[in-house]
Amino acid sequence: MSGRTAADAAPIPVPDRRRMWPLYAAGFTTAFGAHGIAANLGAGDEDLVRSVLCLGVLLALYDGAEVVLKPVFGTLADRVGARPVLLGGLVAFAAASAVFVAVRDPGWLWAARLGQGAAASAFSPAASALVARLNPQAKHGRAFGSYGFFKSLGYTAGPLLGGVLVWAGGLTLLFAVLMLLAAAVAVWAALAVPAVPPLPKSRQTLLGLARRLADGAFLRPVAALAAATAALSVGVGFLPLSGAADGLPPVATGAAVSALAACAAVVQPWAGRALDEGRLTARAGLAAGLAVTACGLAGAALLPGVTGLLTAAVLIGAGTGLITPLGFAALAAATPEERMGQTMGAAELGRELGDAGGPLLVASAASIATLTWGYAALALLTALLPLALAARRQPR
Repeated sequence: MSGRTAADAAPIPVPDRRRMWPLYAAGFTTAFGAHGIAANLGAGDEDLVRSVLCLGVLLALYDGAEVVLKPVFGTLADRVGARPVLLGGLVAFAAASAVFVAVRDPGWLWAARLGQGAAASAFSPAASALVARLNPQAKHGRAFGSYGFFKSLGYTAGPLLGGVLVWAGGLTLLFAVLMLLAAAVAVWAALAVPAVPPLPKSRQTLLGLARRLADGAFLRPVAALAAATAALSVGVGFLPLSGAADGLPPVATGAAVSALAACAAVVQPWAGRALDEGRLTARAGLAAGLAVTACGLAGAALLPGVTGLLTAAVLIGAGTGLITPLGFAALAAATPEERMGQTMGAAELGRELGDAGGPLLVASAASIATLTWGYAALALLTALLPLALAARRQPR
């Protein structure tokens, strides 16, 4: 994977900040859609509560579609342009949501959820690619920090606001809001986001693709992003369980999860600015973020009660908030612009695997021993990653 030079850059004028807002809104939409529905499926249909298997399948459909399709749509964005893929994905997301609104039949949840996941697989990597291409390399940290901030807001607001909507009008109201949100963002993006034509590129063989994705400049940031997503997923999913086991009330465990999301949201813009201003390098920042995240997981394993819960939430949130913009900025810096969509799609695949693999690892260890050992296992793996990152020099 080779870095870009001035001659490689496309002659696209740098947009003002107002033209970036629809991309941030797209990031919010995919995050809000993912967590807003996932956290409230059971509350919206009593039959799903009684059928754990059915609920599990519905939860897996969205993520499964993203794992399979994000690299495909990322490559398509390089071929036809990221803007058409962004707009098409947002329109498809609105249409998939409209299916359930129109039918109002829980039996159609699977179709609506699968359609939403496929649509998000299109506009999520396209938005990331546009964030990279519409900003000069010197501002990638700030741009990805802002993008990550709004995605974190979506993850935070999804369960809470989604719960309010389901309480007020059931799943139909939640899907209707998502339909309107995606449609509004699509119109906004069509009006504000400038066209970014695809760049000419040489033919790429499967062997060449494998070599590029196996290069350290790609693997190091993606490994860090996957570890961060794994820790974030474990924190959101298992910290409330640990708090309940320690006798803490739901309001305390909910506050801890909110603190985790808030720390991740606040740290991302700061980390991006520090990278752009030269106060932080991607190599050092990723290593520090992984170390802080590992300490948070270790705190969940070693510290009891409220102390362990809040320590884990704050450190995991801060660590993942540090890793996310730096990881994407490092990928963008090391990727030829004509392959940006492909790289972002592959990077998103790595994050999805971390999202699924982290909870699976912790749950497997907990089933053999205790949840404490599950936290410890993920903390150890996360702590070892900086050693791998230090083995070869980052591009920035």
